Amino acid sequence: MAKYGDPSLKVFTLNSNKDLAHEITEHIGVPVGKSSVTRFSDGEVQINIEESIRGCDVYLIQSTSAPANEHIMELLIMIDAMKRASARTINVVMPYYGYARQDRKARAREPITSKLVANLIETAGATRVLTLDLHATQIQGFFDIPVDQLMGVPILSTYFEEKKLEDIVIVSPDHGGVVRARKMADRLKAPIAIIDKRRPKPNVAEVMNIVGNIEGKTAIIIDDIIDTAGTITLAANALVEHGAKEVYACCTHPVLSGPAIERIDNSKIKELVVTNTIPLDEDKKIDKITPLSVAPLMAEAIIRVHEHASVSKLFD
Repeated sequence: MAKYGDPSLKVFTLNSNKDLAHEITEHIGVPVGKSSVTRFSDGEVQINIEESIRGCDVYLIQSTSAPANEHIMELLIMIDAMKRASARTINVVMPYYGYARQDRKARAREPITSKLVANLIETAGATRVLTLDLHATQIQGFFDIPVDQLMGVPILSTYFEEKKLEDIVIVSPDHGGVVRARKMADRLKAPIAIIDKRRPKPNVAEVMNIVGNIEGKTAIIIDDIIDTAGTITLAANALVEHGAKEVYACCTHPVLSGPAIERIDNSKIKELVVTNTIPLDEDKKIDKITPLSVAPLMAEAIIRVHEHASVSKLFD
């Protein structure tokens, strides 16, 4: 590991994704900062930073994946500890931004949790947020501090490019994902199709119609989050029924909760390609799932932020 030259850059991690954090620090060329996360007997989080960070630019890696509430509290308490330890800047690196799916009031008397989490992070003392594929781009506007949003599409596209699949079509599982599908389609020089679906209640999807020509083609479904896998497996089965030759799927954030693994295993999906923004438990490591690493991308972004270089080049 080549050592990074500036000792004022320090990278810390909490409990959500330690493997990814260690990968990122290896790419940067710095050790993981020394800290400990323990619990009081009643379950309250206790954090100790075990080295000086006075005057340093610290980068704190923490996805707010399951258990989301635990990981959010760890994050907020660590930010507070860093602020009180006189860090010069506190840069929160969130590969996966949890609570992002409630980004507007879709019904009466609903909360906007993604705005609430943004307020909490900001109030705790963060000076910048670096994240990947927010569920809704407007979440950047919920912060009054800089937010850099990296994209997972280039990593996923490169993987499929190297597979040299023939006669492909990129499929958006709903109208909201068309921009994402278009970005991948442009990279792979392929047409797109859209699945027009109705969702009667959360985590329950019903396929209505397929817009676009998918007959005899190799379909690649792209989404940002796969949670219970209801949408993606229903979409895959519908594509095959409507004449697709074979179906691949990909996403940035593999939440994969509840019956997701069983659904994917029993579906028409030939391969599901994901990134490691959320770590896969052992029981989720099935043959159909291929994980890709976002560590090189996030490491490069951290270096560019620290050196006041352009981060926008990484957005594509």
